Amino acid sequence: MERIVEIEGVTRQFRRRIALDDVTVGVPRGGVFGLVGENGAGKTTLIRHILGLLSAQSGTVRVFGLDPVRHPAEVLGRIGVLSEDRDLPPWMRIDELMRYTRAFYPKWEPAYAEQLREMFELDPRAIVSSLSQGQLAKAGLLVALAHRPEFLVLDEPSSGLDPIVRRDILEAIILTVAEEGRTVLFSSHLLDEVERVADRVAMMHHGKIVLDDTVEDIKTSHHRIVVRAARGQEEAPEIPGALSCRGIAPEWTMLCRAPLDEIKASVLRNGGQVVDVATPSLEEIFVGRAKTKGLETAGV
Repeated sequence: MERIVEIEGVTRQFRRRIALDDVTVGVPRGGVFGLVGENGAGKTTLIRHILGLLSAQSGTVRVFGLDPVRHPAEVLGRIGVLSEDRDLPPWMRIDELMRYTRAFYPKWEPAYAEQLREMFELDPRAIVSSLSQGQLAKAGLLVALAHRPEFLVLDEPSSGLDPIVRRDILEAIILTVAEEGRTVLFSSHLLDEVERVADRVAMMHHGKIVLDDTVEDIKTSHHRIVVRAARGQEEAPEIPGALSCRGIAPEWTMLCRAPLDEIKASVLRNGGQVVDVATPSLEEIFVGRAKTKGLETAGV
């Protein structure tokens, strides 16, 4: 599978804090790649390496086969970026912002930019400093998309936004990928949003990648089960691949990563029964894995 981004063994430390700990991950061409994890997990630091804003203290970063630190023009000219801070010139009007940004991108499409402006309902005469958080996000997305980048990087794009604006941003992402087959890196701590649009997900925890797979494979390999124990059993049964357990005797809800037939066989051997099976959400899976001892090693 061709990869737009290839990161191998990257480590980054700020004073005594390790922000990235031997990270190896790749972003395949096409589709939406979700980068998820709690605030402070290392997502933004990783993205800054991808954009060439930080150089790796160890390991390598390649974007389109190039080092983004050594070849910033060749890399950034093919990338659209929307970051959490919405770093737009506050004194400009929307139409001025569009003309200003156009100068940096030879492939800027004025008609498409105008289409996006109308879709996002942005007044061309509105001054950036007067925009609401939702309007700022839409303006940032407009200038990120209008040159039809091969690679769109969204770093917490919906942070602080109301649900309607968040939905609009997600719809724009889906439209971008579906119509033109481009690649999106969508970083967020809101796992439910990522789950709605991502094809593949990498989960970060304390600067490490703890899981990297397709959304489909992640969800089909994890199960949320309700176990009813045998009479008189006060302890939850030991089940292969158990990541979390809650409840009191005689019934517990458990998150497991193991084949379902193995789980059921184990419960039966202990005299209990599986009374319900469901597919967990990405958020449940991430919380379960992040809290399980031993997940500090990537790929476990």
